[in-house]
Amino acid sequence: MTRSRSPAGKSFSGRDDRKRSARKRIDEARPNTVDFIIGGRNSVIEALAAGMVTKLFIKTGKRDGRLLEILEAAKKVSLPVEEADDETLDRMTGFIRHQGVAACLQPFAYANLNEILRRTEGTSPFFILLDGVEDVRNLGAIVRTAECAGAAAVLLPKHKSPPVTAAAFKTSAGAFSYLPVCQTGNIRQTLEAFKKQGYWITGADMEGTSLFEKPDLTGPLVIVMGAEGKGLSPLTKKLCDFFVSIPMQGRVSSLNVSVAAALIMYEAALQRGEKRHA
Repeated sequence: MTRSRSPAGKSFSGRDDRKRSARKRIDEARPNTVDFIIGGRNSVIEALAAGMVTKLFIKTGKRDGRLLEILEAAKKVSLPVEEADDETLDRMTGFIRHQGVAACLQPFAYANLNEILRRTEGTSPFFILLDGVEDVRNLGAIVRTAECAGAAAVLLPKHKSPPVTAAAFKTSAGAFSYLPVCQTGNIRQTLEAFKKQGYWITGADMEGTSLFEKPDLTGPLVIVMGAEGKGLSPLTKKLCDFFVSIPMQGRVSSLNVSVAAALIMYEAALQRGEKRHA
């Protein structure tokens, strides 16, 4: 069954209460920035391509063809390059697998959600909102899949999400360089503002409609994923219009949140493709 929800207005600023008028904006929190160093060849290559790198660190000694390509790309844009031994690279990157290269990035800037909504007006985008996800590797994996599946953005409630770190960036394989990631304020206000704009809110929950039964994931949509082990918070559940679930055939009772998010996002992407070609 196809749903429709008429938007109540074109502003996310909200005017219901003077004391809360500023908080009604969907991008309530001002953009935040975090300095960090990333490691890993794929992550560095993507960051270089996106113009995010301010300095490159590369291992001393013999280098293979891939490292030489990275070095040449840095030189083409006149980036400062510094040699470092493996021990130094280990310390710089927090002992993640750096593969002989690291990069200092520009401060990470969260995207402005209102600008994204203006750019996608008249289309049927889907967003991913993370309700309490704590593991930065899950964050990175979700951002990676969201970029590949064509999501408009990933939404991180300011007080219920991990920051964007080097580990998250590496897990995303550089997807943070391309997909907008927005830091939002209160989940309730954020979801209510989306509803006023005609979006449907679906939460991942075991009591929801099975993906095998094809819940309607077309149209403007926000997919909400809950915390590892805890799922959606009770308040967030009350704000969802409907729930979706992933059928479990084995003895394990649940999937990792990043895997569950991937399945739901690709079902949404598949349905959008089917609708376009219908």
